[in-house]
Amino acid sequence: MFEHSPAGTITARSLSSKSGLNGVDILASFGEKSKSFEGNNIAGAMEALAHADAVCFDVDSTVITEEGIDVLADSLGKGKVVADWTAKAMTGNVKFEDALSARLKIMEPSESSIIQCLESSPLELSPGVETLIQTLSATGTDVYLVSGGFRIMIEPVAMSIGVPKDRIYANTILFDDNGDYAGFDADELTSRDLGKPRALEKIKKENGYETMIMVGDGATDAQAKPPADAFIGFGGVVVRETVKEKACWYVTDFQDMIDILKRYRKVLYTENPKVYD
Repeated sequence: MFEHSPAGTITARSLSSKSGLNGVDILASFGEKSKSFEGNNIAGAMEALAHADAVCFDVDSTVITEEGIDVLADSLGKGKVVADWTAKAMTGNVKFEDALSARLKIMEPSESSIIQCLESSPLELSPGVETLIQTLSATGTDVYLVSGGFRIMIEPVAMSIGVPKDRIYANTILFDDNGDYAGFDADELTSRDLGKPRALEKIKKENGYETMIMVGDGATDAQAKPPADAFIGFGGVVVRETVKEKACWYVTDFQDMIDILKRYRKVLYTENPKVYD
């Protein structure tokens, strides 16, 4: 059943939870194609997706086709050294807070330089992600963006795909009165190692979600299970073997996730018919 909150937003409480829908059956419905799927608990991830109250997405190399911090670094002429730090952070070879601090100290981006970067090099959405998020929303599944990237760069992306600002968990760059770099907010959950599981724990507890999924490409995303009930690794931009090994289900595009939602969850046609275009 769908319920409406006092604010009028649609929420779902596991449409399939009372139907006995089984992940093994969902996996079997893909027939021969299922033999090509990768992951350590594919059926469990598919069942969680069909039941999900909320899905949390990483942003860089998942929702978008690039690492936002690398795009910014390139625009500032600091691309190579910052990219090296990003690679270390994504594979889990260095604590995230150390990589974040080091990269920002290298760049020291001003507010105007970030705005100029976004104007000259707009961040591109990964193929299919907009449809996936629209489909999730149409089935009453809440969508969050949980990222180690920067809120100032993520908010325009969120706006373009219909994710409210209050469902963004990301890092905040601080500027002085002149708009020059003045550090970052170390109180943001995503500013330090194991920040994503802490963010998901907060989201899950505050909203009473029963089933939550994390989708992402990096080691910090894999860390988010638990509290996420399933981790779906995404390799459509870059494949990280350490992440693939930890993923319940590893995908290189979003189409199979979209198909599961359309097949096993009731879509509200009148709320968002575009998802069936």
